[in-house]
Amino acid sequence: MIRFILVCITVIGFLVLFIPVLAVEWLIGKKSPMTKDTSSLHIVQAAFRFILKITGVKVTVIGEENVPTDQPVLYIGNHRSYFDILLTYSRCPRRTGYVAKKEMEKFPLLRDWMRNLHCLFLDRTDIKQGLKTILTAIDKVKEGISICIFPEGTRSRGESELDMLPFHEGSFKIASKTGCPIIPIAMTGTAQIFEAHFPFIRPARVIVEYGKPIYVNELDKEDKKRVGVYTQNVIRDMLKKHQEMM
Repeated sequence: MIRFILVCITVIGFLVLFIPVLAVEWLIGKKSPMTKDTSSLHIVQAAFRFILKITGVKVTVIGEENVPTDQPVLYIGNHRSYFDILLTYSRCPRRTGYVAKKEMEKFPLLRDWMRNLHCLFLDRTDIKQGLKTILTAIDKVKEGISICIFPEGTRSRGESELDMLPFHEGSFKIASKTGCPIIPIAMTGTAQIFEAHFPFIRPARVIVEYGKPIYVNELDKEDKKRVGVYTQNVIRDMLKKHQEMM
């Protein structure tokens, strides 16, 4: 329970104590948006790394060299834990916005930092608004900002790491319309940090693997029609490999 309490104190403390920093970031953004984006990225990454240190998680990272650092990408990952966000965002080499559920907009300060980081809020109940969010994400990529999305739409609660919900194909329009590479991310063991024994946070061994870039225009005709299925199969193959490593 002590780890859970420390994480809560850290999150609340960051949001409250860094209000002046948020204001400074806003002022910096008026003159130099790129400077603001970069500093916000580094501030939040440092906070996430500190939180992960509190949890005692041991992370094995595979294939990070597959992530291009000179162009925006579309990160696609499986999703079993809230900590998936911290684990992946803390390693992003360039400006990256995450697609989050619209309910996150209800939380002041948190939503302001998320907007600073180019996060987008998706209304999963409104198809029209959902399309608008995808179109905005396409514009972000064209501006040089990577996008990360968990296309299952919510956290998977299956017993096996291989149990994933269907990937929503609409998410992959971000790559097909911009030509940016898809970077598949396979994460194993993340639910063991928190969700598997809620409300306790316990040290866990986690594997985060970045697959080779997937370019939609290089896929065959059938795979282009179902990029989500193709990408999910790539992630599932990596997860199967992880079973032998755990």
